[in-house]
Amino acid sequence: MGGNALRIRGIAIICVAGLLAACGNSTSSTDSGTNTASAPGITATTITIGSTQPLTGRAAPGYSEISASSNAYFQYVNAHGGIFGRQITYTYYDDTYNPTMTASLTRKLILDDKVFALFSALGTPTHLAVVDYINSQKVPDLFVSSGCNCWNDVSNHPYTFGWQPDYTIEGKILGQYINQNLGGKKVGYFFQNDEFGLDGVKGLDAQLGASTVPDASRQNYVPTNTNVGPQIAALQASGAQVVVSFSIPAFTALALLGAAKVGYHPIWVVSNVGSDVTTLTGLLKSFSKGAAGVQLLGGMVTDAYLPLTGDSSNKWISLFKGIHDTYISTLPWDGNVLYGMAQAYTLVQAIKAAGRNPTRASFVKALETTKLTGGPGLAPFGFSSSNHLGYLGVQVVTIAASDSGPISQYSGSASSPPPNGIP
Repeated sequence: MGGNALRIRGIAIICVAGLLAACGNSTSSTDSGTNTASAPGITATTITIGSTQPLTGRAAPGYSEISASSNAYFQYVNAHGGIFGRQITYTYYDDTYNPTMTASLTRKLILDDKVFALFSALGTPTHLAVVDYINSQKVPDLFVSSGCNCWNDVSNHPYTFGWQPDYTIEGKILGQYINQNLGGKKVGYFFQNDEFGLDGVKGLDAQLGASTVPDASRQNYVPTNTNVGPQIAALQASGAQVVVSFSIPAFTALALLGAAKVGYHPIWVVSNVGSDVTTLTGLLKSFSKGAAGVQLLGGMVTDAYLPLTGDSSNKWISLFKGIHDTYISTLPWDGNVLYGMAQAYTLVQAIKAAGRNPTRASFVKALETTKLTGGPGLAPFGFSSSNHLGYLGVQVVTIAASDSGPISQYSGSASSPPPNGIP
């Protein structure tokens, strides 16, 4: 990510056993006919989708790039004729990572803007505030930008789909890595005190054993309080040699700076949610007024489910980097930009699979029954009539505190984008 090296460890993609049957061949729609206004948000010439995003506020660093990056990919698709001749219109609003704002803006998108679907709405606490309402309105709720397992609730939320690996799966994989590579070391947790952090801890405990991590080594934070000094002091006092962090980028940076300030140097194992190198480097420099930067990231362990942004030999990276340079060159080229474009690619796949004139219900049915490829992802999707999971696995990587280190290649079979980069 950025120019910093990520070294892929000797662990291939780890997926959830029993769900791999969900992967399969994609089905692209090539039907002919006439475009009709088949559903709210769909006209003969346009399809409108909407989202809520933290464009400002505590979650904005890094995450504010995602919606602009998705929109850049949509602009690219529009420039190549759109989907069945329809142009994609993407309307997104700044909810500042505030659930109250999310609620009012989601209603605006559905009732006033009349979007066909919600797409990539970001945040666990924010989206939990609206998921019931969205489903009551029977609006497709696609690829929530959060790994909460709560999006995989087909009975209660049949219109909601995840996209990234869920946090419990991620916690299990990171826990397995710790058992295999850091066995015997005392482990502590630093996590956001909501479903994001708690789901991650659930997965960790499943692998490490809840009794091996005492309460003193379990430190949580709330996003409204940026003072994490007490939590870092408690982790240091507990003797934790490995700290697993389920944190958004700003709080990963605050934790790293707080630990460095008191001379505490555990091995950090950080969820992909809060580990983008370019974003963290900028935050570390900003928070420390230039005193710290990428050197604090050396040796950090994290996980990935998309290719590395610095891997110029990867055809997906070449595609998305070209779109970045054409449409949003003022944004940094980092993991958040890649995330937004990869999500947008999946949405275009899904819209095409639903056919020329979908209804909201037929769109959901198509997503459940069409075996979408994982696109640029390193693992398959879990979409089916009984599972609305996104990617089913991740790969563990280690960050090198360098701007010019080598990048190890993914050991599995890499997919390639279609010739023009459009499903």
